[in-house]
Amino acid sequence: MVHRDTGQLVREFKAGRLTRRQAVTRMMELGLGLSAIWTILDRATALPAAAAPAGRGTQGTVKLLYWQAPTIVNPHLAQGTKDYLASRAVLEPLLTVTTSGVFSPVLAAEVPSTANGGVARDGRSVTYKLKHNVKWADGRPFTSDDVVFTFHFIRNKETGATTYGTYVNVDKVEPLDPYTVKVTFKDPTPAWYLPFVGQNGMIVPRHALDAYIGSNARNAPFNSKSFGTGPYKVETFHPGDLVVYSINENYREPDKPAFSQVQIKGGGDAVSAARAVLETGEYDYAWNMQVEWPVLEHMLAAGKGSILTEGGGGVEQIYCNQTDPTKDVDGQRSSLKAPHPYLTDLKVRQALSLAIDRVTMAKQLYGEEGDATSNVLTTPSSVASKNTKIAFDIERANRLLDEAGYARGPDGIRQKGGVKLQGTYVTSVNTLRQKEQQIVKDGFAKIGVSITLQSVDAGVFFSSAPGNNDTYAHFYRDLEMFTSTFESPFPSGYMGRFYSGNPAHDVAQKENNWSGLDITRWIGKDFNSLYDQAQKELDPKQNDALWIKMNDLVVEQAISIPLIDRKSVDVRSNRLEVGKNLSAFDNGTRNIADWRRKA
Repeated sequence: MVHRDTGQLVREFKAGRLTRRQAVTRMMELGLGLSAIWTILDRATALPAAAAPAGRGTQGTVKLLYWQAPTIVNPHLAQGTKDYLASRAVLEPLLTVTTSGVFSPVLAAEVPSTANGGVARDGRSVTYKLKHNVKWADGRPFTSDDVVFTFHFIRNKETGATTYGTYVNVDKVEPLDPYTVKVTFKDPTPAWYLPFVGQNGMIVPRHALDAYIGSNARNAPFNSKSFGTGPYKVETFHPGDLVVYSINENYREPDKPAFSQVQIKGGGDAVSAARAVLETGEYDYAWNMQVEWPVLEHMLAAGKGSILTEGGGGVEQIYCNQTDPTKDVDGQRSSLKAPHPYLTDLKVRQALSLAIDRVTMAKQLYGEEGDATSNVLTTPSSVASKNTKIAFDIERANRLLDEAGYARGPDGIRQKGGVKLQGTYVTSVNTLRQKEQQIVKDGFAKIGVSITLQSVDAGVFFSSAPGNNDTYAHFYRDLEMFTSTFESPFPSGYMGRFYSGNPAHDVAQKENNWSGLDITRWIGKDFNSLYDQAQKELDPKQNDALWIKMNDLVVEQAISIPLIDRKSVDVRSNRLEVGKNLSAFDNGTRNIADWRRKA
């Protein structure tokens, strides 16, 4: 009955007897979910490929809205996903990969494998054949020399590359000829596809950055006016506000891209970004819809836009600072020389985790956009642990704090030896996140922990500026919350957030311009050992088991408290066709050359 009624509604919609809003409302009454409804209506209005206007630059300007504004357009110095997105319209990796792990060539001529001789059977090297006749936007040829330079740019410790962890096992990168490059690893690795793939693998032009490798890297003009082999080049850039792109006239596909200009506007918040696409139609596309599900659902009913979702959007989690953010040591707070007064106590961290009602958070705030989780690592599914459980237990949390010796004072706040369980809990400005914060704060109050909520503008919080004390990498608070996103099917970069094998490099601090991934300043020797083993284990199942053990260790130690396993959620105007642009391991601008306006 439902199928027959749905078919009738589609016919009425196509005939113009129902508006899109009316069709959505009627289908919801039949019990269909919004995701299914959008698919049905999009198919009903889809045009044949030949009907879509084609030709380079024939479709004017496409306007994207990122409520977290880009702050740099060099991905190897980036501090947030929005910077990778802004860079990916310009720069390209050798390969891209879907959430399900399917690889496709970008600058490579083919995907290496053991069958075609590209991947060494002993796991010690991978050889890439590159596409011929590819040019940088300034007309210079792209060759293997650029791939080699990209490696040296990233691996120079003075550069402070945030993608450094992706290349830590690479011994050398050699140009066998102008169109062949060989990557040799220090140790046998199952992850031959980690370097030069996806968002951490973008190749930069040697001739633009050769003079800026090392300590001078952040002074490069390229950082604010990048160009590459991709379909666009940066025309103007105002960090934290606006990026304007023009066509790369040397782009190798002559009929692409369709848009003559791309604008990425930053600022505002997720709700206003959603509204600008779904209700007012001011923008064509908006990224990262951290919007309460009931609010987003209401906007979608307007019928002007659709939701795009993909699994593996990252885990919203709370990081526990292992250093004291109130003490200044050698010109910086949160120093390794100053342990945190109470978050170094395992029972305190475990109690905090038990006091958070993740299930309510997921149901009330996320709906179809995410699920409650007890894991920090959830994607790909082969490394998602089944050993952890979601637990909300106020009684047990109070018992742990009793055992730790923290007693309630006259004000209801627990304390021990003059140390009160009170502090600051920060995240980016976002109505969804502020409501998450309140759920967390309410739970903490029930166990005698007093938390002051703080929020920082996303353009500041996720900034790459070393002198900005409010960035998440500085972590000058006790707790901070954001979503850590996945970068590769091999999660070394993602789990590198907890690795401290070389504290001088791995731990975020003044000496490395806060580029270290370990923002909690946790020195976990057992974790480090497992992490090092995973870099070498060639057996896929054994390798997965190592990542699961690392996840379990982080969760048991409550160094990070996982909350929500999010989906990637973007919205687009019904006038815009973007194809299958989302991937957990690359980003939504990866196929921007194929974006087109519907007729």
